[in-house]
Amino acid sequence: MTGSKHLITLKKGLKILLDCGMYQGMGRETTALNLDFGFNPEEIDVMILSHAHIDHSGLVPRLSKLGYRGSIYCTPATRDLTEILLLDSAEIQEDDIKYVNKKNAREGKPYVEPLYKLEDAKRAVDQLVPVAYGEWFRIDEDVEVLFTDAGHIIGSACVHLKINEGGKTEHITFSGDIGRYGDPILKSPEEFPQADYIIMESTYGSSLHPDIKPADEELLRYIHETCVMKKGKLIIPAFSVGRTQEILYALNRAQLAGKLPTVDLFVDSPLSLEATQVTRMHPECFNRKVAKLLEVDEDVFSFPGLRYIKTVEESKMLNFRKEPCVIISASGMAEAGRVKHHIANNIEQWKNTILIVGYCEPQSLGGRLMRGATEVSIYGDKFQVKAEVGVIRALSAHGDYEDMSQWLACQNPRDVKRLFLVHGEYEVQTVFRDWLIKKGFQDIEIPTRHFEIGLG
Repeated sequence: MTGSKHLITLKKGLKILLDCGMYQGMGRETTALNLDFGFNPEEIDVMILSHAHIDHSGLVPRLSKLGYRGSIYCTPATRDLTEILLLDSAEIQEDDIKYVNKKNAREGKPYVEPLYKLEDAKRAVDQLVPVAYGEWFRIDEDVEVLFTDAGHIIGSACVHLKINEGGKTEHITFSGDIGRYGDPILKSPEEFPQADYIIMESTYGSSLHPDIKPADEELLRYIHETCVMKKGKLIIPAFSVGRTQEILYALNRAQLAGKLPTVDLFVDSPLSLEATQVTRMHPECFNRKVAKLLEVDEDVFSFPGLRYIKTVEESKMLNFRKEPCVIISASGMAEAGRVKHHIANNIEQWKNTILIVGYCEPQSLGGRLMRGATEVSIYGDKFQVKAEVGVIRALSAHGDYEDMSQWLACQNPRDVKRLFLVHGEYEVQTVFRDWLIKKGFQDIEIPTRHFEIGLG
């Protein structure tokens, strides 16, 4: 599900890397997976980044650390988001490794290095080259690239390659992550040129999302029941990019409509603050409805009662707060960041609620809570799950199988020589493959990690 990386090697030896993502929420396997690229970074000639999410960009600094010195092409918004995400990730790597090395020192184990350091992330950011949507650009004498809007997060792109070899032209499309049609903030995914080969994500290939409007109503219901009725705290683990802005936009509209209860709401994530600022900088990615709202509301991600928490001290003070409130904090899978502390401090009180609003790897803390765990381990301590655990599935930046089918509707299935389903759980992929066969796609492959295949 995470750790997105795809390597295209031309017959003449040119190596093109699509994404360089970090594995997340994979339990004890996570570190080993992140250490093993499956290829030599020094041999990569050019890299293309579909979007800024860490599971697609998070190992770019390690790629640079291990010898990649070429350009990394992306959209302008992806460039801005990736900068803040990679710098934040580097700080997390360094902080986490300090804890590990303290423990290793006590147990007589050797010192270990972080995946990368802040200096590696800064060098990688300098390699980012922004290119706008809708413009074919050349990365090699034989290869042209086009970005089309994927509608997933600000700046997300589907990547289309036109490769000319031996007088023959092949078109390869990489979906990145496909967004939703009718997203409350972003434009819908764009149509794209006919492809010979498609590398396609399949996260929700067996699911249909509920309507987005009821999800907004569900969010308000949880705020009312937890904060107004039970006088408790509503803890919302939310990804800093995409999900946090979507929640803030929904609450902004509720406030304008007079539906938002009078309750203090905190965004406890410096990264979320930076990501929201970057989102504001790129209104070209907003849909018409948001553009219209901006004519009467200059900040669609803010409203009375909202406060951003910046310092660690302010974050800790929320644990001593007795009054009801809403706390939105990263990360979305509750695997890292300040939200783990908030969950630890509130999970054993019945009046509180932990509200999961996006996809969680099954082994992550968020995933275990979603599955109904009655006891969880956080930072090595055991906690009884006495707080209510809620789930809103409609708040997803990933398209469901109907969205993904609509994305493919611009393609003639008979002209697609092979379609590869990636970035999904195998059971889901098999269901989606059957669905696509009914749509007329004939050759559908579900590759394993480090799978290699010759095309053409």
